[in-house]
Amino acid sequence: MQDDMKIVFVARLFMSSARALAGVTTPVYLALLGFSAFKLGLFFVCVALGSALISSAVGLLSDRIGRRPFLIALPLAAGFAAVLFSATSDTTLLFVAASVGTFGRGAGAGAGAVGPYQPAESALVTELCAPHDRNSVFTRLAVVSSLGAVLGGLLALLAGGGHPSPAQALTLFRPAFLVAAALSIVAGVIALWIKEPAHTPREVGEKRRVRFPVRSRALLYRLWITNSVNGVAIGMIGPFIAYWFYRRFDASAGEIGVLFAVINLTTAFTTLSASSFARRFGLVRTVTFVRTIQALLLVPMALAPTFETAGALYLLRMIVQRVGMPLRQSYVLAIADPEERASVTALSNLPSQFAMAASPTLTGLLFDEVSLSLPFELAAALQLCNTTLFWGFFHRILPEEEDPDYEPVDEDPD
Repeated sequence: MQDDMKIVFVARLFMSSARALAGVTTPVYLALLGFSAFKLGLFFVCVALGSALISSAVGLLSDRIGRRPFLIALPLAAGFAAVLFSATSDTTLLFVAASVGTFGRGAGAGAGAVGPYQPAESALVTELCAPHDRNSVFTRLAVVSSLGAVLGGLLALLAGGGHPSPAQALTLFRPAFLVAAALSIVAGVIALWIKEPAHTPREVGEKRRVRFPVRSRALLYRLWITNSVNGVAIGMIGPFIAYWFYRRFDASAGEIGVLFAVINLTTAFTTLSASSFARRFGLVRTVTFVRTIQALLLVPMALAPTFETAGALYLLRMIVQRVGMPLRQSYVLAIADPEERASVTALSNLPSQFAMAASPTLTGLLFDEVSLSLPFELAAALQLCNTTLFWGFFHRILPEEEDPDYEPVDEDPD
């Protein structure tokens, strides 16, 4: 593996740890401060909107000015947000810090997904590897992310157990937020050593012009449709997973963190099977199958009678999800124009991010006024719809390595 790729992997390890830790502790912390599910939904809306805007800017600008600046700056912004969370419980400051640093939104069992950081990172990784290695590299990156999230989940034990009063919550959760800040800052500092591949003269000449992807426009339109449907589903359940375990089973941040650590450790190894599934069945067929299964598993999980049963079903769902996650990412980057990869990665998720920003308020209302299971059931239906659309749009579009005429070329790793 190239030295630059190793640096990207190490940075992702630290960033995923920070994101997983924040994903477990922040919803529980805010609930302890007295946030209702609806108010927590408003918090997630603000973070999602901030993430959407920043992610779009990162995608467009990193295709022009390079990936490295964003792999440095975004972790530092997340670190700043975590420091502010450790210092105050003022609602306005928390909303602003979380929006700017895209901090605290997402499940700690989500393998430490890194938000707006990802368009620049994905484009850089694609440039650093050969097409026939791309699925494998993205799979290994997902494994590294899962291992980072294992650490983040275990670090949630720093927040302790039980249910402290609002006055005690800040003191109890401060160590966890400071550790999240340190992990994020380390990720940004590590990225200083990344050296990007040289660009062709034409690319250099275009670097300063930010433009909408033209050659990947048809791909982008299809992704907007599928991702919008999926975004509504993810926004309804993803940010609330830790909160749901807290409300449904009276679990503490430490207990939820340990559960998420077990999930991430288990899925770190099952993710390794992703590239072999893709080689055997094809990228689109594999992604479609695993997305169908993960949608169906939402309903029994929401209706589970105990914390252990729900946790086991969630583990099974995340095992399935981890197979599809790196493959879908790899597929989109494979069929996008090489000079528009970061833009496509960011803009393809823009409708999804806005959809994710809208749906948490609905979930909050349903949690407060109807039931704790209905949002999961609605999300399952939406994800099945997304899967059908994905298959319909893409099952005839092959990535380069699945083309019968493709011949792998050995490249000098240096």
